[in-house]
Formats: sequence, C-alpha cells, structure tokens
Amino acid sequence: MKLTIIGFWGGYPAPDGATSAYLLEKDDFTLLIDIGSGSLSKLQSNKHVMDLDAVILSHYHHDHVADIGVLQYAWLVQSYIQENSEVLPIYGHTEDLDGFNALTHKNTEGIAYDPAAALEVGPFSITFLKTVHPVPCFGMRITDGETTIVYTADTAFKEEWYDFAKDADLLITDCNFYEDQDASAAGHMTSQEGAMVAEEANVNELILSHLPQYRDNNDLVKEAGRYFSGKVQLAKEGLIWEKSRNF
Repeated sequence: MKLTIIGFWGGYPAPDGATSAYLLEKDDFTLLIDIGSGSLSKLQSNKHVMDLDAVILSHYHHDHVADIGVLQYAWLVQSYIQENSEVLPIYGHTEDLDGFNALTHKNTEGIAYDPAAALEVGPFSITFLKTVHPVPCFGMRITDGETTIVYTADTAFKEEWYDFAKDADLLITDCNFYEDQDASAAGHMTSQEGAMVAEEANVNELILSHLPQYRDNNDLVKEAGRYFSGKVQLAKEGLIWEKSRNF
C-alpha cells in the first residue's frame, strides 16, 4: 500500500500548493482521498486523471472538495479524446445532500457510503469515525489486510480517536493549530492533541497535515515530539509513504 501526499494545506492553498488530497495505491488500483483546491493540477504530476479508479470524500468543505468540478470536466474531456465511456465512482456521505448530489456528472457517479459499516473499495476496506467539526465529516481507517492508515480528516480532539487509530501503521492527523492555541472551536486539532492520539493509540508513525500558513510549521513537529515517542513528520507535496520505508 503506497500513499502519496498531493495536497496538505488547511483552508486554502499556500502559493504553488494544494489543500487536502491523498493518493492511495495497491495492485494497480488508485484511490484518491479528498480533492482539495489545486489538487487536480498537482495530481497530474503523479497520475493521469483517467487512471483514478475511485475517489472518497471525508466532507464537503471547499478545501477538501474544491476540485471535484474540474475533475468532472477532466473526465468529460478525456472521455471524448479516448472514446472511453467509463464512469468514475466518487464516494461521499449523505448527511449533506447538496454536497453529495454534486458528485454525479456525465462521467462521475456519487455513491453513498454508510458511516456505520465497512466500505470495500478495490483492495481497501474502510471504516469511519464521525469527527468533531462544524459540518458532518468522517475520518477513515483504511486497511488492505496488511497495512493500516488512519486519516482523521478535519476534527477537534476526542478520545474516540484512541481506539479508532489503535496500532495503525500510519496516522495522518489534522494539525491546523499550534500547541499554544485553542483549536476546538474551529473543529481542528493542535500539534499536541494529534500527538497524544498517536501515542495513546500506539501508532507507528505520525504525519501532521492540514497545516496552517503562518509561523514556522517545523515547530509543529517539535511540539508533537514532546507527546509522541514515534516518528513525526510534516506533510509535504510528493511525500511517499510505504510500510517499512518512506522518503
């Protein structure tokens, strides 16, 4: 199971950047997790848009879904160029029907996932945890039977993350705030809170993502290191993670 970070900024992209988007691959199956602002352009440095097998969305805030519309246009244009009638499945929740209904277009189909049940997509089995956020949002625990990645999406801290992330190989956590700030009202976590989840859940590695555009993000790693004894790193464009090796 190979993870490539496409976008990682919170709220809006920094110059030449993109907001939340993560590419997950195994056995020639490619799943895109969220598709934030600027991510379609960045994605094409790694994959042709028609090589996507599925997309799954945590929620419908713009910094996680802003490029859905242009992805739909890309598939429409490429379907004519390639004479390909394939339809791209986009998995989303139905607690926001306007957001969900926007997923269906001429070459894409919105497919509802049940947050209370496991979802099988290609080689991946995905379970969900509802987050603490101003709109309905779901974190994901994704496994191929050998490797487990947990993605918090956008969330304030809650103790349920301890069990949900238990023994994961990798935790990708919302880290939109520094240790000395209060993230709860915005529905996000601090470096300290994400690290506490990683430590209590006994995860192997922690990637801090959904990053702020101010101060020195390297301080987030230093802060997290005070609470988590494992490896911590910042999300960055093009970072590739695989179990037992990352660079």
